[in-house]
Amino acid sequence: MLKSSLSPSSNELVISILDLVLSEGKPLDRAYSQHFSGLKLEPTEQGRITFVVGDILRRLNLYCYLSDVTPEEMARLGSRLLNVWHLFNELPLPKMQYSLQVDTADLASRIESAKAQPVLWDGCPDWLNQMGEAQMGDKWPAERAALNKPAKRFLRTNILKCTRDELANALRKEGVQTASVEGVDTALEVVSDSALFRTEAFKKGWFEQQDAGSQLVALALDAKPGMRVVDACAGAGGKTLSISAQMQGKGRLLAMDVEQWKLDNLKQRARRAGAHNVETRIIASSKTIKRLKLTADRVLLDVPCSGLGVLKRNPDAKWRDTPERLPVLVELQKHILQSYSRMVKVGGILVYATCSIMPEENRDQIDAFLAENKHFRFIEDETISPAETGFDGFYLAKLERISEE
Repeated sequence: MLKSSLSPSSNELVISILDLVLSEGKPLDRAYSQHFSGLKLEPTEQGRITFVVGDILRRLNLYCYLSDVTPEEMARLGSRLLNVWHLFNELPLPKMQYSLQVDTADLASRIESAKAQPVLWDGCPDWLNQMGEAQMGDKWPAERAALNKPAKRFLRTNILKCTRDELANALRKEGVQTASVEGVDTALEVVSDSALFRTEAFKKGWFEQQDAGSQLVALALDAKPGMRVVDACAGAGGKTLSISAQMQGKGRLLAMDVEQWKLDNLKQRARRAGAHNVETRIIASSKTIKRLKLTADRVLLDVPCSGLGVLKRNPDAKWRDTPERLPVLVELQKHILQSYSRMVKVGGILVYATCSIMPEENRDQIDAFLAENKHFRFIEDETISPAETGFDGFYLAKLERISEE
């Protein structure tokens, strides 16, 4: 939470970033990269800017309603929305070169009206609320409210290089305060406003920034030293590196993806982490998967999904996505689960995972798969709830192959 108003230049940056996301559909991380590149911002000021942008996007429809500004008007009327944001958060009005005034009486009236509309107050678009109610019923309001909160900062201890206590002590000496996370042995929560990536601990590869819920997904694989393990949708490799640490760097860990640039990033991260058993491979065609049939002790399928469990961290997705995208993703998930499960050998374990909390992408997919694939048996599953844990939202299901077919 900010304790003082943004500077004039920071306000202009906030408006420009929001306009790039809302008018041009630019993903938030790319909008940040475009605007911060070349600027000599102090880490604290960059953090303040990203906090305000994130908070506005998490409850965009609320702030648009309170300021009477549409997303399409951000470039022209964004100063009024920012003034409303400051007043709503009990901060002095910021100084800006061009600033549209706010009718405080009208704002007070709008705030009272918004409080009587829970969906609006939680910053939830109508399409998402309808989906949540249909799929999650009585559980949805608590999850909806949890998803409008700022994401906490979690670290994963790289146990290839240090223990969690050693990491916490090293960070403390560099001015970073952390707290252990109950139920996740590798996790620390960062509780101070600190520049993590300038620390010696980061340079030495002692930690990765990774949500505690994401760490639970990787830990569920229960990979052992000497195993043959496949992370088949590895992306940039956060879970891959966690799995390598579980394996103590021993055995073969194959990280696969359809995008080479992600695997290139993973190689760099693996070198810093000392994860020397990681091998990357591009999925060029279905033949790449077929060649690995019945070879893996463990397979992680962290499939493409709606991302509706991680909206705290990626709030722009609420305003770029539509309900029509979900059926396309569900079909893709079904295809990946059916095809990539062939890599699991008899007695091996498959973990299917998403960063969604919607049953259609999660347990419904598993039930449909098991109905058609009697050579797998269900072990357990878990939905990691943002409302119950404070983590991002994830789903994981563990299956065992009991026969070849």
